[in-house]
Amino acid sequence: MYQPREHFQSGHRFGIEFGGAVLSFERVADVLRRQWPIIAVCTGASLALVIVYLAMAQPMYTANARIMMDTRQTQVLDKDSNASSALIDTGYVDSQVEIINSDDLILSVVRRLKLTEDPEFNGSKPGLLSIIIGKLTSLFGSGEPASQERIEHAVVQQIQKNLRTERVLTTYVLSLSYKARSPDKAAKIANAIANAYLVGALEAKYQSTKRATEWLQQRSLELSEQASASDRAVQTFKAENNIVGTSRGLMSEQQLSDLNTQLVQARAATAEAKARLDRIDTISDQDVAQSTVTDALNNSVITRLRAQYLDLQAQYSDWSRRYGKTHLAAVNLANKMDELRKNIADELRRIADAYRSDYEIAKSREASLEKNVKELVAQAGNKGQAEVKLRDLESAADTYRNLYNNFLEKLQSATQNQSFPLSEARLISTATKPDRKSSPRTVLALVGGLVGGLCLGFGAAFARELLSDVLRTPGEVEDELGVKCLGVLPDIRPPTKAGALLSTPAKTGPPDLSRYVVDHPFSRFAETLRNIKVSIDVARLTREIKVIGIVSSLPKEGKTTVAANFAQLIALTGHRTVLIDGDLHTRSLTRELAPNAKTGLVEALNDPANLGYHVQRSKETGLDFLPSVVASRMVNSADVIGSKAMAELLKVLREHYEYIVIDLAPVMPVADSKAVSFLIDAMVYVIEWGQTTRTALQESVSGSEVLQKKLIGAVLNRANPKMLKRIEAYKGKHHNSYYVEHA
Repeated sequence: MYQPREHFQSGHRFGIEFGGAVLSFERVADVLRRQWPIIAVCTGASLALVIVYLAMAQPMYTANARIMMDTRQTQVLDKDSNASSALIDTGYVDSQVEIINSDDLILSVVRRLKLTEDPEFNGSKPGLLSIIIGKLTSLFGSGEPASQERIEHAVVQQIQKNLRTERVLTTYVLSLSYKARSPDKAAKIANAIANAYLVGALEAKYQSTKRATEWLQQRSLELSEQASASDRAVQTFKAENNIVGTSRGLMSEQQLSDLNTQLVQARAATAEAKARLDRIDTISDQDVAQSTVTDALNNSVITRLRAQYLDLQAQYSDWSRRYGKTHLAAVNLANKMDELRKNIADELRRIADAYRSDYEIAKSREASLEKNVKELVAQAGNKGQAEVKLRDLESAADTYRNLYNNFLEKLQSATQNQSFPLSEARLISTATKPDRKSSPRTVLALVGGLVGGLCLGFGAAFARELLSDVLRTPGEVEDELGVKCLGVLPDIRPPTKAGALLSTPAKTGPPDLSRYVVDHPFSRFAETLRNIKVSIDVARLTREIKVIGIVSSLPKEGKTTVAANFAQLIALTGHRTVLIDGDLHTRSLTRELAPNAKTGLVEALNDPANLGYHVQRSKETGLDFLPSVVASRMVNSADVIGSKAMAELLKVLREHYEYIVIDLAPVMPVADSKAVSFLIDAMVYVIEWGQTTRTALQESVSGSEVLQKKLIGAVLNRANPKMLKRIEAYKGKHHNSYYVEHA
């Protein structure tokens, strides 16, 4: 099966795959050369539309004002503000953009500036486009006159359309731009919107504070009543349950604490008295003169008696040593000492009786205190449940009191803030009258129109090329067929009413296209045919080539004209040449060169020896022509043209002619060319420039392997001379200087 050769060879062409084809720099240049009129038309149309727009567009002027979100202004009321309180959520700043564009804020500006009476907004001086739109809108409307509310709403929408509010990068600054026909009006409306936003912010803050104050007042009254009721409930409960409070707590608790303290002290006093009593009882059985009881030592009577006793004891010892214990003086001293000991013992007993009395008193006091403590503990147990409920009541009362105090503090703060006209926004840049229009931007519009036109033109050009399935350049032919393109033949047909296809003026009578090379031997058409002959002559150096078939894919591609001119060109060079009309279906070549012939190819096939009776010669060029004369179309034309008789006829012709040119039938409609292809040495494929599709070409050639092998080259026929000149502009302006249209 036929396969086209590779699109490009490595190292020779750089390109990218696009839509199944190679889009190389060379091909782009070719496309631009071929399609530059489309690009020029698109660019010109785009620039024309831009110019018309600039001429008809109403100049617009833009004024800009800037507003900053700043919380530091409100910190004069808050002494506890710190650095973190100055930060604003970015979502809050973005929300202010929507507030500025809101219907209510714009409506306040419309009413304040009375914009419904402005001709720019009320439509009292509409343009042509506005009139047309108004008429079309009225067809779908109710026909009733617009109300004041609808008029104001329409003006609001128009202002919102011309208003642009945005945040400046990542700052807390809002940029407010308004576009109007008049520079004064643009600045006026921009400043009015900015002031309306600031006033609205103050009013919103005032209303918010006012509502908060009213709610706080109402709530404070409720909390005051609740706190008072809670306090009354506590006092009532205390009275009902005989609960008395002091600065240190409940009285019962205070009494119990005091009694516990006294009981501890009483127990300590009882223990002390008991210890003194036990001590005095212990020393009563000892030498009373040596008593070490504290009260005995501190008692003046005992002290005096002991002193006397000690003196007597000293005398008694001295006298007893001197005079003996039985001496009367010693005995008297002993008696006095006994009496003193008795007196001391009596005094100690008196002290012991005092200790015993103190001990009994301490015991009685301790018992009394224990009894009182037990009674208070019993009472405290009975009042425990009441005290639990009391604590609940007191907790509720404290809670209501704290809430009331907090709300009262907030109420006072809100009342103070209500009187301060401060907001978190301030105007940092007032809109001024613009000194130049903002739209339409002439230079930008022209550049945009130029770029847009070029892009549209390039897109249309490449779309036309890439979506087109026809062939226009030798490279495309070689890519599809895999054989050499032998040249491009310009269209030599006379000009039509739609426009001339030739660069030469039309003749008075219909031109004879079959002898064009005779009339124009130095034309490009003739020179291209010479190139075909040269290619064939070069191929003849390696193999025998005498029978040359001229074939095409479809009818009306100009192969007959090419065959006639090619044969005459060879004959003019002095070579023996015969031209055969091998298209037994249309016989176009016979009608052109020998319309009066009576015999021809069919008769020659029956008697190849008498070939000369059927051949006609041109006296001017020396070309022999073998026509085809049949009464009606032959149903077996393929069998006839590819028959053994045809082979015998060509054998005879090879002996008498150097070049045998056969005009064959198209490949796709009939099978004649495929049938005779094995008898032909080489074939030249004629492709109509800009008409023959790649699909038709591939289908035609791939249907016969013999035809593929016999192809020596292809030629593009009927190329548009003007477009051909654009395509080959890279060859320079002197490329066509050798082509002379007239002999």
